Parts: sequence; C-alpha cells; structure tokens
Amino acid sequence: VKLLESGGGLVQPGGSLTLSCKASGSTPNNAYWTWVRQAPGKGQEWVSSVDRDGDKTYYAESVKGRFTITKDNVQNTVYLQMKSLTSEDTALYSCAIDMGNPTYGGGWYSRFHSRGQGTQVTVSS
Repeated sequence: VKLLESGGGLVQPGGSLTLSCKASGSTPNNAYWTWVRQAPGKGQEWVSSVDRDGDKTYYAESVKGRFTITKDNVQNTVYLQMKSLTSEDTALYSCAIDMGNPTYGGGWYSRFHSRGQGTQVTVSS
C-alpha cells in the first residue's frame, strides 16, 4: 500500500487546515488509519486514528475537540480537519495503515503496516 499525504502548509495561529491521505492498493481488512506527527527535535506523537469503516475515531488529548478524522471509503482517503491551530501543532504529519489498537486510558498502540512520507504543517504568524 502506498500512502500519499497532502494539504500541509503555512497557517496563522487560530487558523484551520485539512490534510488528506490517499491510499493506493488494498489495505488489510482489520486495519486502522492513523495520523502521527513529529515536531523538530521531538519524538513521534500519535494524533488520531479511525477504523476501517470510518465509524470509530480516536484522538490524542492534545488535539481532542480541535481535530476531526474522517474516512471516505469510496476514495480510499482519510482526512484530518484541524482547527484552532497553535504553534504547538507545527510538525510533519504522516498517515499510516495501522494494525495497532486503542489502549486503556485513551491512548493508542501503533503497529504500522504502511506509512506515507508526510506533509509539513507550520503554524506561525
């Protein structure tokens, strides 16, 4: 499976941005789709995941209420709508086909099957 992210860019604090991740090729039946991000000098951070049907969504506390993950099964594409962005959201955002699962306490355990190259999001005035 190849994943191609798009939609990143420069946005002012408080602004919004929507990222897309399109998959080419078939994905495992029980896979989740996950967004992760990595800011300069920091480790990878799980952001959000959605199940194969797009019915169940999961969010990191740092983005809950501001980000929305959706899945278009016809287009085989996942979106990440981001609003109320701050400088803390500046990072390289990557999507992945994830064989992981939610963890107790609202976290996420990732086991990436495939991962894209990422799209840069910069929040700055």
